[in-house]
Amino acid sequence: MGFPKDFIWGAATASYQIEGAAKEDGKGDSIWDVYSHMKGRIRNGENGDVACDHYHRMEEDVGLMKEMGLQAYRFSVSWPRLFPMGDGKRNEKGFAFYDRLVNCLLEKDIMPVMTLFHWDLPQALFEKGGFAWEGISDVYGQYAGKIAEHFSDRVKMFMTINEPQCVAELGYVKGVHAPGFQWAKEKEGVIMKNLLLCHGKAVKALRQYAKQPLFIGAASTGTLCRPMDGSKEAEEKAYELSFPIDGDGIGFSHNWFLDPAVLGTHEIGLFALSKEEMAVIRQPLDYIGVNIYNGQQCDKNGYVKRYQGFPRTALGWPVTPEIMDYGLRFLHKRYGLPIYVTENGTACNDRVYADGKVHDGDRIDFTEKYLREMEKAIEKGCDIRGYFHWSLLDNFEWNEGYDPRFGLIFIDYRNQERIWKDSAYWYQRVIKENGLC
Repeated sequence: MGFPKDFIWGAATASYQIEGAAKEDGKGDSIWDVYSHMKGRIRNGENGDVACDHYHRMEEDVGLMKEMGLQAYRFSVSWPRLFPMGDGKRNEKGFAFYDRLVNCLLEKDIMPVMTLFHWDLPQALFEKGGFAWEGISDVYGQYAGKIAEHFSDRVKMFMTINEPQCVAELGYVKGVHAPGFQWAKEKEGVIMKNLLLCHGKAVKALRQYAKQPLFIGAASTGTLCRPMDGSKEAEEKAYELSFPIDGDGIGFSHNWFLDPAVLGTHEIGLFALSKEEMAVIRQPLDYIGVNIYNGQQCDKNGYVKRYQGFPRTALGWPVTPEIMDYGLRFLHKRYGLPIYVTENGTACNDRVYADGKVHDGDRIDFTEKYLREMEKAIEKGCDIRGYFHWSLLDNFEWNEGYDPRFGLIFIDYRNQERIWKDSAYWYQRVIKENGLC
């Protein structure tokens, strides 16, 4: 069967990771602008002030997308570029930049897929309490409504939040992402609850102010598990472990976010939800976005340790392609909504070779194996409708700085030269042929 005829092939980026122009054209500070300049927070003392300079090279980058054959491009808008104070006056130059981006994509017949929030919270709102502030969800809903009013005549597909699990867990408990807090686990529930309320109010506002019917979801992430053997008992245990309701794995689970947002249920004990709050949170969604890179493994008794020398990426993440079959089917079974893989990719030790090219066979091998497992899930009835490779460009990889390279296109940060990697040419063929030969 392979991939459906209308399957969407795309690539993804995030505003702070590629745009640069941190202080230009009226943009306000985000928490990442502040955090990345704190001593000792980012590897090598790096920051996103320039990044890939996409703000000035947007037309060139969209041209590369067109040449590659991308059918859709998932990007995030920078909240403080649009509203420097978060809930204050519009920055018209910020809106003009995203107008140009959206219009350029449409001219190239590339579907724009807009994420409202990919972690760059306006610093002005953080100083009011950020996601610990009880007023944040009202402001977020207003922000989403203004986005819909301006862009929904041209953009149909939206994501409310990217990886709320990382916002809460990495930003407020582990302290490796902005704002860099290390709160007690019990206090994390305040952040989780407010993120859910932000999501619900954003969905409602997007639909309320939309100028056409919209296709709305969120990009979730979390630990998923696959069975070591084909037994029914092991698969049941893998499903159970993929959706924990207690223990250390709660914060990085899909279900703390998706259960209330999609099912209207709530089992974990880190925060309580009233009926009124659940009614706000559970808004009709059209799909689930899944950011998926790796997974755990188990037998019928529980987790199984990986063998010595298990394959890993340049960031040390395990390579587990089977999770694209089991994990996506588990998510579809639980939530019953269409799925888009909104991020998947790998960091490699990429460099320019003596012939002037970037040979990244590791990335091609990784992506091919993951796509073949995703194809298995589709053939078993899992409703997967699109795939967005992470990432289009090498970029600022948060606390890891610029060392990890996830892109299909190599960035020479000394001069901002763009060089197609072997994987970019390979992905171009995948798109053209609608899958793997």
